[in-house]
Amino acid sequence: MAATLQIRPVEAGDEAEWRRLWTLYLEFYESSVPEEVYLTTFARIISDHAANDATFYNPRGLLALSDGHPVGLVHYFYHRHCWQVDHVCYLQDLFASPEVRGTGVGRALIEAVYARADAEGCPRVYWMTQEFNTEARKLYDRIATLTPFVKYSR
Repeated sequence: MAATLQIRPVEAGDEAEWRRLWTLYLEFYESSVPEEVYLTTFARIISDHAANDATFYNPRGLLALSDGHPVGLVHYFYHRHCWQVDHVCYLQDLFASPEVRGTGVGRALIEAVYARADAEGCPRVYWMTQEFNTEARKLYDRIATLTPFVKYSR
């Protein structure tokens, strides 16, 4: 029998599972963040995004649940853009637990962000990944367009 997959917003009671999944994501990229970043990010994710213009730009989070158990997450946020009037949506973090990779969890999370962005009147969603993330890029190549941009950072 196939598992039931549900995608829903991160809620206040999800902190432990959200933290577990985000830590696994950060470890995949050989990275970590201090406790203050965990606390601040989670508070922003569960904030009331409709309250005012400033909170509209806070990150949002969705969890993927397989038979009620969290197995994936995505973080995204909206921002203004100088080349168009509409906001754009940046999909910042996407993670599916190793045991569910290849089962549609990543695709479902991306499509959930697409749907939410469309509902907010935000027609453009974009993200980045590292070149070595070959398995994820197979999915991305099917559901998005690879751009020629190169990222620089300070």
